[in-house]
Amino acid sequence: MKKAYLLAALFVALSCAPKTSVLSPDGRTRVLFSIQEGVPFWAVEVDGRKVVDPSPVGLAAFGASLEEGYTLVGSKLSRHDETWSQPWGENKQIRDRHNALTLKLKNASGVAMSLEFRAFDDGITFRSSYDAPGDSLLVSDELTEFRFSEDALSWSIPGDFNSYEHLYRKMPLSALRDANTPLTIRREDGLHLSVHEAALMDFPEMVLRKKEGTAFKADLAPRHYGDSVKAIVPSSFRTPWRTLQISPDAVGLVNSSVILNLNEPCALEDVSWIKPMKYIGVWWAMHLGIASWGGDRWHGATTQEAIRYIDFAAQNNIQGVLFEGWNDAWKGSDALPDFDFTSPAPDFDVEAVVEYAREKGVCFITHNETGGNVARFEQQLERSLDWAEGLGIHALKTGYAGGGLRGGVPRHSQQGVQHFQRVAQAAAAHKVMIDGHEVIKPTGIRRTWPNFMTRECVRGMEYNGWSTGNPPSHHEILPYTRALGGPVDYTPGVFDVQYRNIQGLEQVRSWGRPGTECRVNTTLCKQIANWVVLYSPLQMACDLISNYEGHPAFQFFRDFDPDCDESRALSGEVGEYIAVVRRAADKYFYGATTDDSARDIVQSLDFLRRGTVYEAVIYADAPDASWQDNPYAYQIIHCTVTCEDTLPVHLAPGGGQAIVFSPQ
Repeated sequence: MKKAYLLAALFVALSCAPKTSVLSPDGRTRVLFSIQEGVPFWAVEVDGRKVVDPSPVGLAAFGASLEEGYTLVGSKLSRHDETWSQPWGENKQIRDRHNALTLKLKNASGVAMSLEFRAFDDGITFRSSYDAPGDSLLVSDELTEFRFSEDALSWSIPGDFNSYEHLYRKMPLSALRDANTPLTIRREDGLHLSVHEAALMDFPEMVLRKKEGTAFKADLAPRHYGDSVKAIVPSSFRTPWRTLQISPDAVGLVNSSVILNLNEPCALEDVSWIKPMKYIGVWWAMHLGIASWGGDRWHGATTQEAIRYIDFAAQNNIQGVLFEGWNDAWKGSDALPDFDFTSPAPDFDVEAVVEYAREKGVCFITHNETGGNVARFEQQLERSLDWAEGLGIHALKTGYAGGGLRGGVPRHSQQGVQHFQRVAQAAAAHKVMIDGHEVIKPTGIRRTWPNFMTRECVRGMEYNGWSTGNPPSHHEILPYTRALGGPVDYTPGVFDVQYRNIQGLEQVRSWGRPGTECRVNTTLCKQIANWVVLYSPLQMACDLISNYEGHPAFQFFRDFDPDCDESRALSGEVGEYIAVVRRAADKYFYGATTDDSARDIVQSLDFLRRGTVYEAVIYADAPDASWQDNPYAYQIIHCTVTCEDTLPVHLAPGGGQAIVFSPQ
């Protein structure tokens, strides 16, 4: 009897002991929590293999003891499984299935800290909440570390607090000094990881800095250059999520919904006005140097040119036209001190153009370039949005060209993040969709504010217009890195990849037209396939419309629908190749691209609906195509297929293939 009492007491003690680990629903990934000398630590195992060694987590603040001295006072395990829908996205139905561990901690200074871990089948995440004495806190540092258990390959851009417009670097973790996120990793055993953050609001951006070996520490953007204060927050607040996506293969990272699931549900009651669309514009002519942003006889956004682009859009099933450079005083590098975001250039009749676009059923996309002067932009924000809404303009591209925000503020600082969020929320009140350039990286906020539809945050197409351009492998890195955070406005679709059709035109820009080293480093078919591969709900065909007129391959963009219902990455490796399929209503759009190596894929069509016969229109690299020597060689092939079939997909060096599957 005594033995039975002892066993019962032991059972009660164990069942009441605080839980310090949580398993993913599939039982493969485990997050472990511990306290070492009063400091909270986290670690991760996958299938019993160490992935992240015990790593500290927390913050430091001036005048407050947030760093240490903690004891665990309680914990709770919970489960969650729901499917929610969004008005647009790669996938309109999203499943959120995870197990959670919430831990309550306190220290002798009266600080209460809560740590929440979530374990998904495709990743783990955590965030901390604080309740400290006083009214506010001056955050001085983030102490969170990512101590990876072994060396691995990584793909990243530098930890730059002002720009994401860098080429990606492939190197061992042990050689990496710093990185912005997403930081993507492939271990020797094939496990793929990606570090990022989610629900970034009212807090500065996190980048990673080398601590030692394969250990990295979180570093927050300062409020001002040289400032030791990183954030000013209420004494009761919570951080954004720190995320680690996990997959046995590269495409599993692409197919993950972890980042979206960590954001709050949609804040808007009416989303009927938010509509994905295809668009064109005069933007590329400026980067080629054959038109200007304004102030001279080469001005690109004139009334006459606007009418021409609107007519082309209406005739080619394109829903929008971007008029970059329509504003008075915008000259391409900065805006004058008295810049007015509602004043058109003298040769642009904005009311007449908007009315003409409305008659043709085309969306007028306005453009507000701030030159980084956010104070001036915010002073005019409500007035300019009122003006846009009054004219029936429901799409706005914003820009923040330059080295940072005015007043010595890094773009990715707490003030920058708050500004970009204010713009999105103000725009939502006026039913205006946002395409943000030079803004903060995507962290899933589009779930909460779906009018913030797409962001640049990448070294995009424009670099091909005035430099040696982006290498062929760039497009096979982005889906596994930058695009893990959300849609990317890369602005693909150049058909004249060697600029054969602009020779002999007058020089506009001071540094000259593209030289012999300037070109787009892909085949024509890869440009077409990138409309599918590089997802954006606002998808641009960026080339001069004169290069599209009468071109048989432009039929793909006419048929393409960016309003996707579901999407899936089918196969690929980081920096090498990727194959993606997206369904919009009853059509499927397939895109595959490769780096500078030729590649052949035997593509199963099991993603098509069973029992349906489809017409496949294939836009393929010709057998002798290559991005260097024969980029324009392509063929259009028609055939009928079902889900039982396979297709041979040939990708030329730097090439691609795009397919439209339409039910017969």
